[in-house]
Amino acid sequence: MASGGVSVASLWTEVNRCGQNGDFTRALKAVTKILQENRDDVTALNCKIVCLVQTGSFKEALNVMNLHSKTLSSDMAFEKAYCEYRLNRVESALKTIEAAPEQTDKLKELYGQVLYRLERYDDCKSVYTDLIRNSQDEYEEERKTNLAAVVASMSQWEEAPLEDLGLPESTYELCYNAACALIGQGQLTESLNKLRQAEELCRVSLADDSDVTEEDIESELAVIHSQMAYVMQLQGRTDEALQLYNQVIKLKPSDVGLLAVTANNIITINKDQNVFDSKKKVKLTNAEGVEYKLARKQLQAIDFNKALLAMYTNQADQCRKLSSSLQSQNPGHPRPVLIQVAQLCREKQHGRAIELLQQFSDQHPESASGIKLTMAQLYLIQGHVTKACDVLKSIEEFKHKSGMISALVTMYSHEEDIDGAIDIFKQAIDHYQSEQPGSAAHLALVREAANFKLKYGRKKEAISDLEQLWKQNPKDIHTLAQLISAYSLVDTDKAKSLSKHLPSADTMALKVDVDELENSIGATYVRKKAAKVIGENLPKEPIQQGEIKKKKKKKKGKLPKNCDPKATPDPERWMPMKERTYYRGKKKGKKKEQVGKGTQGATAGASAELDASKTASSPPTSPRPGSASGSSTAPASNVVPPRQQKPAAPGATRKKAPQKKKKGGKGGW
Repeated sequence: MASGGVSVASLWTEVNRCGQNGDFTRALKAVTKILQENRDDVTALNCKIVCLVQTGSFKEALNVMNLHSKTLSSDMAFEKAYCEYRLNRVESALKTIEAAPEQTDKLKELYGQVLYRLERYDDCKSVYTDLIRNSQDEYEEERKTNLAAVVASMSQWEEAPLEDLGLPESTYELCYNAACALIGQGQLTESLNKLRQAEELCRVSLADDSDVTEEDIESELAVIHSQMAYVMQLQGRTDEALQLYNQVIKLKPSDVGLLAVTANNIITINKDQNVFDSKKKVKLTNAEGVEYKLARKQLQAIDFNKALLAMYTNQADQCRKLSSSLQSQNPGHPRPVLIQVAQLCREKQHGRAIELLQQFSDQHPESASGIKLTMAQLYLIQGHVTKACDVLKSIEEFKHKSGMISALVTMYSHEEDIDGAIDIFKQAIDHYQSEQPGSAAHLALVREAANFKLKYGRKKEAISDLEQLWKQNPKDIHTLAQLISAYSLVDTDKAKSLSKHLPSADTMALKVDVDELENSIGATYVRKKAAKVIGENLPKEPIQQGEIKKKKKKKKGKLPKNCDPKATPDPERWMPMKERTYYRGKKKGKKKEQVGKGTQGATAGASAELDASKTASSPPTSPRPGSASGSSTAPASNVVPPRQQKPAAPGATRKKAPQKKKKGGKGGW
């Protein structure tokens, strides 16, 4: 009899009934009462662990298993490993599975999940392939989906070639994984088509369920849309990608991994622009549990972008802290060092940046190619061209590439070190002579070397290159001519002997009919044009009887206004006033007429007409003195500025011509 007067048998009946109904909370209460009577009851302990797992209490279930490890048998290996896996103790889960006495099918399923989380994709693929081959149940489609996810991860993160495993694409999950595998292979157009196919399959499969709303469908499609946006971003369609990314963010999906990846990709589109939006988006990448949802390379990319965002927002200390942390986590990766160098360059510390690059290059020579290129760029910024050339020549990976040879020759030429540039050509030609003799790259390099030497007057040194080119193609007349020209300075006899290989003048002459060329339309047109320029007197056509010859009227020159044609023009009118003979300078000592002085309305007669305070905004209420008789009002905009109007004579009347009102002008100014 248990406490409270309830028998143990009835409690077991309650446990059984609740287990069948899926009510594991009530079943857990009943099991707890049973264990109060017998704390070492193995069956009750097993039931309690199952109830705790079903209710999501993984930590408590693991504590029970560890506390009663001696009492419980090894049959609980799956439950223990599962709890460790759900608590993100993946390494412990792997040890528990490997230590199990028997590898059951459910343990193998969990083993595949653990290996996938640990990014051991080859082993994971083997586990799922074996399960699919040896199992036939209702979970076969899920296993194929997991296997497709493994193949896609190998393609994306390990750049492994695609392997045809005969997986179907009947569901949207399988189709989505196939698209991800194509992205890893760089087949962006095909992957985008596959993602659209997955979107259609998802809509069709969820539309049959009456309980699924449109919001649920959009939430399920969020991962597909985010991947479609990523493909568009890789294709350079950033505006379309950004629109899709923002749609996914607005949905607020429950998957923190999806939110983090989407926000990170928006930050990469923003770059150094719209940093306020990037600072808001970066918070989504710091959500709890993100590190358990994403692959190692995804987390690494997010951390790199955080450091770059700190640099763009002028948070120098934060940038240095993040980049130093990244360097400690990835000691052989060059990107953290490059971020630190970029921050130092923003602070104008180019010398310290070069020291940091040199230090990394010495410690990690296998990753030094990109570092040395950056170092050479910094030397060029400082004007140290020779040092930049020395750094570039030390990169064995690019030493004999055409781009590197071109850059080195250009820099040596800029420094007027022609011998150094010729030496670069010589080393490259020797390399191709031993590795790829007679190849197109080898001959092109010899041609460029010969042209360079001829350009700078090194004809003697160009002879060997020209001879090599001519031997490869004896019909090349241009090379032969260059060779003869070079030999003419060294060995005239050799030049004469080579000139015998030149074709005769008859073979080189162009077979042109001169008469036909002169009579052609183009030649006739040119001849007529030349005749007009030379000014030859062409015979005039005779005027037929009854035809009147039109005379061209000469246009009369325009005279200035107020010009008296009878008066003799001033011969000094083109000279400045101060340089004319009759200029006597400004008259000094005479008082100017007092215009506009005193209070408004103090003057009478013509003075009132010169009052500039009466503007268009305040029209007069009575006729002005001096206005035409019979005129009752006049617009104020007609007032001529005082500096342009002479005072009217007493008693004189003058009719004002109407003028258009000037925009924005008060008082006519």
